Amino acid sequence: MSRPSVWATKVAGLIQGGNSEAALAQIKVAPTVKDLKDLRALLISLKLLARHPNVDDATNDMITALSSPRLHRSP
Repeated sequence: MSRPSVWATKVAGLIQGGNSEAALAQIKVAPTVKDLKDLRALLISLKLLARHPNVDDATNDMITALSSPRLHRSP
């Protein structure tokens, strides 16, 4: 089993501290899908995801965005 990323624990700390706006900004620039999934697992274990539906929506949206193929053309 892999370790949760440091990024996920830091963003979870922002949410626990009540700074969900900063957490949302970090979620929008998340490094990888794995980091977002680690964050979701951590928030579920801490029972924070149910209390912050905007964070739930943002993580789902970013997982979808990072998972989909890129639709740009190279020059």
